[in-house]
Amino acid sequence: MSKVIIKRIHKMAAVIAFLLIVLFFVSSLMVDISGDYVAIAQVKQTILYSVGFLVLAMMATGISANKLYGAKVKGALAVKQKRMKIAAANGVVILIPAAIFLADWSAAGQFDSVYWTVQAIELIAGATNATLLGLNIRDGIRLSHATS
Repeated sequence: MSKVIIKRIHKMAAVIAFLLIVLFFVSSLMVDISGDYVAIAQVKQTILYSVGFLVLAMMATGISANKLYGAKVKGALAVKQKRMKIAAANGVVILIPAAIFLADWSAAGQFDSVYWTVQAIELIAGATNATLLGLNIRDGIRLSHATS
């Protein structure tokens, strides 16, 4: 596969991952503010069903980056790689388990203090990942302008 195609895949996957994270965050926040428990449960189920697309986009971003730049990178690329590792760990350790928990508990109508604590943690972790991916996109744009 040519570098041009791999770069396109990398850019598309990164933007898709970023947009999904932002969409999950905004939809959760808006529906939580609404206070409509049925809508909250629907949003949580939709997020849970959509997490697979986010995981695929994150994997495609990482794999394409490794194909483009290799495993041993320096400078701005090393910073981007470190951010991605943090975002991936955040997703696996916090966001995916939280999505499962929140979908299950909201479907059961369990909107207690435990639910809202996990929801707050999920929002913080989601905002963190959106920030990390946003910074990577910004740096990727800067790097592409510097090399063109």
